[in-house]
Amino acid sequence: MKSAILEAIKIVAVTFAFTAIIMPFMKKIAYHIGALDEPRPDEGHRHIHKKTMPKLGGVGIFLGFLFGYILFGEQSVQMNSILIGSFIIILTGIVDDIHSIRASHKFLGQLIAAAIVVFYGGILLNNVTIFGWSFDFGIWAYPITLFFILGCINVICLIDGLDGLSGGICSIFYLTIGIIGFFQGRSGTLVMLLTFIMLGATLGFLLHNFYPAKIFAGDCVMFLGFSISVISLLEFKGVALTSLFVPLMIIAIPILDTLFAIIRRLLRHQPPFSADKEHIHHQLLGMNFSQRATVLIIYGINILFAIASILYTLKDPYIGRIIYIIIFILVVWFVFHTSVISEKIPEKTDEIMKKVESSVKKKDKRGQKTTKFDKRREERERYDKMK
Repeated sequence: MKSAILEAIKIVAVTFAFTAIIMPFMKKIAYHIGALDEPRPDEGHRHIHKKTMPKLGGVGIFLGFLFGYILFGEQSVQMNSILIGSFIIILTGIVDDIHSIRASHKFLGQLIAAAIVVFYGGILLNNVTIFGWSFDFGIWAYPITLFFILGCINVICLIDGLDGLSGGICSIFYLTIGIIGFFQGRSGTLVMLLTFIMLGATLGFLLHNFYPAKIFAGDCVMFLGFSISVISLLEFKGVALTSLFVPLMIIAIPILDTLFAIIRRLLRHQPPFSADKEHIHHQLLGMNFSQRATVLIIYGINILFAIASILYTLKDPYIGRIIYIIIFILVVWFVFHTSVISEKIPEKTDEIMKKVESSVKKKDKRGQKTTKFDKRREERERYDKMK
């Protein structure tokens, strides 16, 4: 076990150092080729920054990933498919960072990358087990797996709105999966190799991306979502649905944020993937939290999900469920007190609270009157006794 821990630390440390070192060069390249994010004050745009920022941080993460694979990886069909898919994702992101492309073209790049992993690499979600019942997806395993990969890519893209947000969330995911896989005896497997390489590379990027950021991931952030999907499929392939549920819980914040965004936009009769400023991080900013505090709050919630997932998988499922329930209650409270889904929800909540407060006040007043009556009655009784 000690040697496995040292090997994991070595992989993380090497990829971290390499990625951290090359980030300044990625900044220079971004300025040279025009891969820049200009400040856009329009209300629909979800990014918040006031100066021009280089956008090739995602390419730096990819190069750190390649460096880690060259040093520590072994060739296989699955690994080849991951490398090819990753290259297509990065190429699509670079093109979009230099000159914005249509969402349909970006989606096509994502779909091709996912298809290579599924059809060439054979990385599939073939079946799940629910309450002892096993369900084989058969031919449907292909579209289900494609949907899963595309979903992971896009939830990470949508959460990427503040300095250090997507990088931190993904780092928490990799670390949690690494801990679970390590204690389940999966050291040395392909999924653990990918997990620790990505952890080191993402932390190396986060060193330059945490507030105040010096570089953005840009649309190459798709690579982080792509890697999360592949790691999830490899780690929990062919096991119970409750186990596949674990990686989804670790990235619950991006998933919930995407779900809220789709519902919000549909209610407003807008395209589901159009940009706006009503995401979870925007809601926290609206509560007068700073950018740094907002990111740290979301980190904290994500860490709670991670702890619950570790306990659920390795220690005590009961405690894990309790933490999940507590977080769920917090999420419900958040929905009812913000406009993350609809502006009408907090308004209706306020109306209900006012009615409750009004009712309580009326009861208090009635109670006070009754008390005064009781006092007068007691005084009258004492007076009668004295007579």
